[in-house]
Amino acid sequence: MRTWQTVVGFPAGRRSKWLVLTAWLVALGVFGWLAGLVGDVQDNDETNWMPSGAGSTRAAELAEREFADTVPLVVVYVRDGGLTERDRAAVDRDRDDLTGLGDGPVPAPVESADRRAVTLTVPVAGTRLDSGEVEEVVDRARAAVDDGLPDGLTAKVTGPAASRADSARANGQVDGGLTLATIVVVAVLLLVTYRSPVLPLVPLVCVLAGTVVAQGGTYLAGRAGALVSGSGSILVIVLVFGLGTDYALLLIARYRDELRRHPDRHTAMALALRGITPAVGASAATMVLAALALLVAEMNSTRGLGPVMAVAVVAALLAMTTLLPAMLVVLGRWVFWPRVPRPDGGGAHEPDHPVWQRIAALVSRRPRRVWALAALVLVTASAGLSVLRVGGLAGADNFTRKPDSVRGQELLAAHFPAGTATPAMIYTSPRTAEDVAATARQTPGVAEVRPAERSGSGAWVRIPVVFDAPPASAPAQETVERLRARVGASDGDAVIGGPAATLLDQNRAMNRDLMVIVPVILAVVALMLGLLLRAVLAPVLLLGCTLLSAAAALGVAGLLFHALGFPRTDQSVLTLGFLFLVALGVDYTIFLMARARQEVGPRGHRNGVLHALTVTGGVITSAGVVLAATFLVLTITPVVLNIQLGLLVALGVAVDAFVVRALLVPALAIDLGPRIWWPGRLSRESAARPGTRRPPVVPGPARPTSPSPG
Repeated sequence: MRTWQTVVGFPAGRRSKWLVLTAWLVALGVFGWLAGLVGDVQDNDETNWMPSGAGSTRAAELAEREFADTVPLVVVYVRDGGLTERDRAAVDRDRDDLTGLGDGPVPAPVESADRRAVTLTVPVAGTRLDSGEVEEVVDRARAAVDDGLPDGLTAKVTGPAASRADSARANGQVDGGLTLATIVVVAVLLLVTYRSPVLPLVPLVCVLAGTVVAQGGTYLAGRAGALVSGSGSILVIVLVFGLGTDYALLLIARYRDELRRHPDRHTAMALALRGITPAVGASAATMVLAALALLVAEMNSTRGLGPVMAVAVVAALLAMTTLLPAMLVVLGRWVFWPRVPRPDGGGAHEPDHPVWQRIAALVSRRPRRVWALAALVLVTASAGLSVLRVGGLAGADNFTRKPDSVRGQELLAAHFPAGTATPAMIYTSPRTAEDVAATARQTPGVAEVRPAERSGSGAWVRIPVVFDAPPASAPAQETVERLRARVGASDGDAVIGGPAATLLDQNRAMNRDLMVIVPVILAVVALMLGLLLRAVLAPVLLLGCTLLSAAAALGVAGLLFHALGFPRTDQSVLTLGFLFLVALGVDYTIFLMARARQEVGPRGHRNGVLHALTVTGGVITSAGVVLAATFLVLTITPVVLNIQLGLLVALGVAVDAFVVRALLVPALAIDLGPRIWWPGRLSRESAARPGTRRPPVVPGPARPTSPSPG
């Protein structure tokens, strides 16, 4: 026990604080250098994000290995009154200009049956897409097409290459703006919380240091084999800022309380660290294990987020339990100015928590009525789940504003078969190619079968197949299923790829991941609650409360998505959203019940729970506001998936902080009495303590008992 106290209090030591600061300066130098190399381990090839065993993934591998791996960039020209000779001349001129831009000859223009539209297809090497050159290629193509365009002729650059460029541009605009917005939001909230011009700067500096370490750790994770994508960096920023600020609020609140009792700031910080470390450690461990549960996912994009998120949580924990206390001790009490806490009662003595005393009194008077009403509100909110539409987001659905590639796709769909720009690809052997092509022509949903192309090795034939429905639509994916069933009868080794097949395999993998990951996360949370509270009944009840809270957040989010015009969501939003709702939402229950467990011993069950609610109410609510606001920053991005995830998690955190932890959990704990701690000793001992059965005396400031979280 003494060894644990020594380790936990190390950053508060008179000499060791300088060692901690020195270690952090060295770490920032090393990890800052590594953070600059994150781009070297990022893999933004969407093929590698897919499940390795999927047919579309094998098709993509064949395309890369056996064929000239190109992705079409399509230019569509439309004149509502019909194309003129001048229009056709402009198209021919553009064809000459675009030939040198792509990676192969540009075929002759293809005119629509209504003679109002024509297309050019420019092949772009897949390696240029993965290296980031695609944005430059698309920009140059758009500039070439716009130059000298006849009046009244509309032209848009679309196709998979343009879609990839528009998506990369939308995501590329996120990181810098997101970091700045997050810093501003957290700084303002800390300023309001502490009402001090200096104190907010200290945790903010520590959060930034934690972000640097997390990004450097992400590079090391990538070098170790983890799949690192651009979206991972967004979650690193949000998690380090959100969790780091939460942990900082808890530590500073406890440190301020201890400064009112102890003249020596080193002693005060050591006691504060011993008090908050069990709860903060349990919170971080829960989040790390829940993040690592993503390693069981089939989707590589989901699985790769697990180690990255775990690194971010560990970085936030280390920054707030080592760097922050060392800095606060070095700076001294003056950082709290103008409300400097002193043991003589001067400064910022705020002992009574009047708002939370009233809430505790309400919970104490009618616990059963309070928890029943809170549960009814959550159940009612969860009814919104009935309007939540899940089925994947693609194309225009994933952008808040239509990029040119989406507008071009709409023009194509109006004048050509909807799958013209993004045909499916059947890979088969030369021996069965004719039979496979004939089977494809007879398959419902197929609009056109284009001429086959033989691979360089001669072992494979690729047959482009155009669908009469857009690749993101359900009819197109149903056509893929029919093709796979029918083509398989002609060639059992044939594989089908392309956008529609990729989306079908992606949806299936994400559905499977959702069904597998959710139980793993629940098991992790139940285990951590059991270890922390040393009970069985309490973790089961608390997990039930967390699930009810998550259902309520999902229900309200479903209604909000409809109101915002984004009714459809992606399975990955549900998977990550559930992880955050449960693993982050249970944090506040951990902070409350860990403190209650400490207080039940000396105060009795009822008064112990009420005291824990009273003294943790303000800081936990502040932490909830900061964490919710941090995730809301995701709504500034132009990507619908990010917006939906930010709104969902912010709603869940708010519900947990203001309803579950403030009303539902304490009211249940009081109504059930000491047996909530069953089978631990508190279920027997607290029943005999004074104050367990009699009306509570809602306490003022906590007396110096054994260190406790919160």
